[in-house]
Amino acid sequence: MSFTSTIARSETFGEWLLVQVDRHGPIGDLVKAAKADRAFPRTGSPDDVRKHLNKMQADGGMFEAVDDAETDWLCY
Repeated sequence: MSFTSTIARSETFGEWLLVQVDRHGPIGDLVKAAKADRAFPRTGSPDDVRKHLNKMQADGGMFEAVDDAETDWLCY
């Protein structure tokens, strides 16, 4: 038996990420970069953020920060 559970979220990953201003380390660096980036996908999903970072040729550490932030967001 298999089923899919969908959770309705009140804020997108991008919105959630932008309010994480007290974070330190790689996620904090990602938040600072996102806040300074006018083109950051504020209403985007984690995949939208990854696509944007790829387009901006971000370093691998930023992608790892997105992975960690996504885990936190999903647990939020």
